[in-house]
Amino acid sequence: MKREDTQEAEFLEEPKRSLFREILSYVWIIAFAAAVATLVNRFVLINAVIPSESMENLLHVDDRVFGFRFAYLFEEPERYDVVMFQYPVDEEKTYIKRIIGLPGETVEIKNAEIYIDGSKTPIEENYLPEKWTDDNDGFFFEVPEDCYLMLGDNRNISEDARKWAQCAVDDGAAVNLEEGQKYTYVHKDQIIGRAVLKYFPKMHLFLNF
Repeated sequence: MKREDTQEAEFLEEPKRSLFREILSYVWIIAFAAAVATLVNRFVLINAVIPSESMENLLHVDDRVFGFRFAYLFEEPERYDVVMFQYPVDEEKTYIKRIIGLPGETVEIKNAEIYIDGSKTPIEENYLPEKWTDDNDGFFFEVPEDCYLMLGDNRNISEDARKWAQCAVDDGAAVNLEEGQKYTYVHKDQIIGRAVLKYFPKMHLFLNF
């Protein structure tokens, strides 16, 4: 082969190598981004789709929400926080509700009002979507230490702490309502994270109501 032909062949080969290196760099970038996204989704964020109407009007069916897994690493959950947690009756299921009762508190539901530790003044709940008419009276809870009482905002349809003891009996997790009472509360270890952002269909940053 003539020297001129060899130089031409080398000249033609160089762009192919450059194109291969460029493609390879894109592949590495995509792979790295996918790995980071997977790690973030598994260990930092919770990506959830809302399945029911129990948290309306804050959350609607098919809304998409991010939760932060490390929200309570350095601070304790607070009343009114919207949290994602393992359903006490079946920990394979993830629920999202609002914290109403804190560890060691008593919580009384009376005439559609909630009273903490025997207070004569009910807590403020301006997030309820409609008048609370169902299961709105005659409930008294003693929240154990390291546990929380969770209620949905849409109280007339929400399956929450008011009903979980019966759910435990119905699902065979408890033999009677007395035994089912332990499923009424969410232990701190069952809290997966706090809802921080609704990103679909509209952006909404979660703050204490």
